Amino acid sequence: MRGRLLVPQAAVEKIRQIIDEQGLRPGDQLPPQRELAERLSISRASLREALSALETLGLIRIEVGRGVYLTDGKPPDPVAAWRFADLYSPREVYEARLALEPQAAQLAAITLPDAALETLAGTLVRMRSAFQAHDFAQAGVEDSMFHRLIVEGCGNRMVLDLFRTVDAVVAEIQTLPFAQEDRVWETLEEHERILVALQSRDGGRAAQAMFDHISGAAGRLGILLGGGSGSASAGRQMPVEVPSG
Repeated sequence: MRGRLLVPQAAVEKIRQIIDEQGLRPGDQLPPQRELAERLSISRASLREALSALETLGLIRIEVGRGVYLTDGKPPDPVAAWRFADLYSPREVYEARLALEPQAAQLAAITLPDAALETLAGTLVRMRSAFQAHDFAQAGVEDSMFHRLIVEGCGNRMVLDLFRTVDAVVAEIQTLPFAQEDRVWETLEEHERILVALQSRDGGRAAQAMFDHISGAAGRLGILLGGGSGSASAGRQMPVEVPSG
């Protein structure tokens, strides 16, 4: 079981399948949006979210009034391509994630069942394969699923509800650092450290690993949050350790 995908994320995978099946190349035009929405059995709003995610990754170009075209796959400037700029800056999103996700990881180290840990491990296997294939859209899907599974498994319904309200924002920001292809392996290594801590049922270590990962991801975009790489005391306070018994 790979966990639940949001409709736009599932649509990203299906659109990419259509591209592969039809043998489309850079410069080719995708089917009209109405046709795509019907083929995928999704709303136009969900389709627009999926297309925006693919545009952020540099896989398509949306030309208003003309259509959607494949590009050469080179990501644009990530911060300039940030489509939620009218709501939050990337810094604000990373700061909010830093306040929320380490705590979720700490709780999840205690509450996640073994089956969920196996599912988490599977996302990292697929993420590695996606990076090797330079398939950053699929890597983004796996990245989002990894984080969502941790929040869903943390056992705190309010944390989960807060996360769900901004899920699309978080899912997109997770792909922005992929623009630096020479550093994508840092993302995988950080996820692996989170997984090892969760498998060890070490809440404090899981929180620190998540803290370091989010700080590192922000840093790859030039956003310095402080306190990464084990120095949580440098201007940030980590969550209080939750007793395991």
